[in-house]
Amino acid sequence: MTDFLWGSATAAYQCEGAWHEEGKGLSIWDDYFHSDKCPAHVENGDTASDHYHKFEEDFKMMKEGGQNSYRFSFSWPRIMPDGTGKINPQGVAYYHKMIATMRQYGIEPNVTLYHWDLPLSLHKKGGWENIETAFAFAEYAKFCFHEFGDSVKLWATLNEPFYSLLCMYGSGNYPPNVKDAQRLLHAAYIQMYASALAANEFRKLENIGQLGIVADIHPCYGVDDSEACQFAVQMADHIMNNWVLDTAFKGYFPQQLLDELAKQYDLSFMKEEHRAIFDKGTLDFVGLNYYNRAYIRPYTTGESFVLVNNSGSKNSGIRETGKVKRMMVVKNMFEKIADPNGTFTEWDFEIYPKGIYDAVKMVQKKYGDLPIYITENGIGLHEKLINHTVDDTARISFMQRHIDELPKAKKEGVAVMGYYVWSTFDLYSWINGYDKRYGLVYVDFAHENKRYPKQSYVWYKNFINNWRELYETKYGH
Repeated sequence: MTDFLWGSATAAYQCEGAWHEEGKGLSIWDDYFHSDKCPAHVENGDTASDHYHKFEEDFKMMKEGGQNSYRFSFSWPRIMPDGTGKINPQGVAYYHKMIATMRQYGIEPNVTLYHWDLPLSLHKKGGWENIETAFAFAEYAKFCFHEFGDSVKLWATLNEPFYSLLCMYGSGNYPPNVKDAQRLLHAAYIQMYASALAANEFRKLENIGQLGIVADIHPCYGVDDSEACQFAVQMADHIMNNWVLDTAFKGYFPQQLLDELAKQYDLSFMKEEHRAIFDKGTLDFVGLNYYNRAYIRPYTTGESFVLVNNSGSKNSGIRETGKVKRMMVVKNMFEKIADPNGTFTEWDFEIYPKGIYDAVKMVQKKYGDLPIYITENGIGLHEKLINHTVDDTARISFMQRHIDELPKAKKEGVAVMGYYVWSTFDLYSWINGYDKRYGLVYVDFAHENKRYPKQSYVWYKNFINNWRELYETKYGH
């Protein structure tokens, strides 16, 4: 591998399409979007960006854009249609061809095993609330390690356990579409157990690279320095960050959080006989998906809730209480609010570049010299294609300001090893549909998914070609 990875990222369901081609099984998303459970106005990812058929075109554009790595996910139901047992040889052949083509273009694969497309068969048996799903995941991971270990050297078990489960069981806008904190905690435990089981399988093999996890990172900042606010920040940090990261790199969940949760919830699903698996299931590197920070104040009143803006209309992910805009409340612990002086996207994401520096420094402080990859960083925008390109200067500014925070951290000894823009090209943005565009390349979804490089694609290409000179001048290395 090269000394620094500059790339971009996608996820299988969001970009591949080919939802029922060549032996692929159904995922929870296929079921949701083809049933009466789904609101009529919500689009689906049946075709998405058609990356399944256009991957060579996409890799050529990445190569021409200076990128040397691609972070993507395997579709679990494309490889194992029922989530366990029988293998789909056509799905396996597809990923072999895809990886071989990627390498022909000088692009290093960075594979995430699970990016939210749970096989429907497992979902019907309880999904992430059934411990058997953890064992099925370990079986799937073991197969992938053996099958692709010669060509993939960067592996991640799960993508964003916190955020995905928050949407599944907090806001309830992802399948199984419920609002139930007790079930959320149970599913979160099983997901982390699944990651540890996969890591135990990984350790049985030699020379197949490194295994990590991809976490959405949320540096937490208090509204003041009061004792009450310090407690709120600690709780927010535990729930948003340490539940995943402590478990993945220290071997178990933070005890202070467990003590507080036990006051409100039944934690009997946490079994002592699992402790050895967690202890041995620690990982080699962390992928951080940084989009925004968490601005925290002490809990005041009301039941727990989570709001997510899926409309692209400002403030639709906010509940105003007096003059305070609350975005998330965890009863008796903390409230996440909107900074009244902050700058926000149309989807209520605060633009806070310093947070990416604080995030990598926080990880170094907690977990030592762990290799860190920024596995996602980007901004969703409403965009129009004009004269075969997109003037996305807002994205260029966003990327520039965030990337500029990383050389300082590297100078201070943080092991930042790579940066991936979200996303390689426009793709399906879950419940946001196709209106929320993140890509460096515009995809014309209405006209055979034709690709058009945006101005940010050109900027990123030029930046990659000149980054060493730029930062040696500024930081002396």
